[in-house]
Amino acid sequence: MYKKMNFRILPITLGLAVATLLPGCGLFNKKGTASEKANRRGEVTGVPKRESWQQNLPIDMVPVKAGTFWMGQSDEDIAYTQSSMNKQITISEFFMDKYEVSNNKYRQFLEAVKNGQLETGTPTTLKEPPTFNLDELKPDTTVWSTSFSYHYGDPLMEFYFDHPAFDNYPVVGISWDQAKQYCEWRTYHMRANDESEYDMTPFRLPSEAEWEYAAKGGKDVAKYPWGGPYLKNKRGCLMANFKPGRGNYIDDGFPYTAPVDVFAPNGFGLYNMSGNVAEWVLDAYAATSNSITWDLNPVYDDPNEPRKIVRGGSWKDIAHYLETSTRTYEYEDVAQAHIGFRTVMTFIGRSGSMDVKSAKRRKR
Repeated sequence: MYKKMNFRILPITLGLAVATLLPGCGLFNKKGTASEKANRRGEVTGVPKRESWQQNLPIDMVPVKAGTFWMGQSDEDIAYTQSSMNKQITISEFFMDKYEVSNNKYRQFLEAVKNGQLETGTPTTLKEPPTFNLDELKPDTTVWSTSFSYHYGDPLMEFYFDHPAFDNYPVVGISWDQAKQYCEWRTYHMRANDESEYDMTPFRLPSEAEWEYAAKGGKDVAKYPWGGPYLKNKRGCLMANFKPGRGNYIDDGFPYTAPVDVFAPNGFGLYNMSGNVAEWVLDAYAATSNSITWDLNPVYDDPNEPRKIVRGGSWKDIAHYLETSTRTYEYEDVAQAHIGFRTVMTFIGRSGSMDVKSAKRRKR
């Protein structure tokens, strides 16, 4: 009886198998998503089943949401430059380095170039690795002596970049050109080792408007990243690394630079937006650039202008240069002991809905 019943079930089983396999081969298949059905009717609904994509938040970066603010002078223009007139600006969302680029992070760049590690990983749309000249990328350590008259900078000249004691201090002696090449390498490093089919947006220097917007920490008008107008908190501690008074450099705890993660962050979670080292930005310098640039994501990009904007003030500057609106410049091929940089990345997504917290960072 068991064998007979087994033979009766066999045709039924075969029938179910055929019914299952034929639609899988495309025969008699009328199922599918709504867009696939519409496509079969001759409608245009876009390529179906495209891979979803979410922009990952890179390590040690923070999201800066889109917003509108008053860019320009927030206090007396003591230098009488008249180059920082007020203008309402709208900025799209972006990611920004939480810290200034440190000696050790810049060293990773040099090691990659030195060891030929630019062709590893799985590049997606980036076809050729960038080319670099290692000798042209090294920080100019002599700036610790040459940037100042009659100054004993020999210990820093010898140890600042190479010694582990300074690994977490901001890299200096870097020109605007070198900072741009670091951004190019970091972009390739990210894309070459990201398993996604689609590339992340490139790393770059922030525009002047992005830098000032980020420095204000979400405040529409702020003299300093912490708001202001005072340089000390309620406990009497200085809020940044700069030159207090007429030369009391040690009053903030550091005679020269400080580690990139000291002093309190601003409202966006960014450290040392004022003081420590001044920072290169993308824009060329022009006293009138504010009046000729657009009011949505402005950038004054003039390749024929060798002067590039420097923002934020440094360990050697008086408080005026710490103000979020103060503008100054340096020549793009000049390195100094007080100028460093940080990078940004444009965010691709819905305006104002930057739901990318580090705790929810997806695995690559």
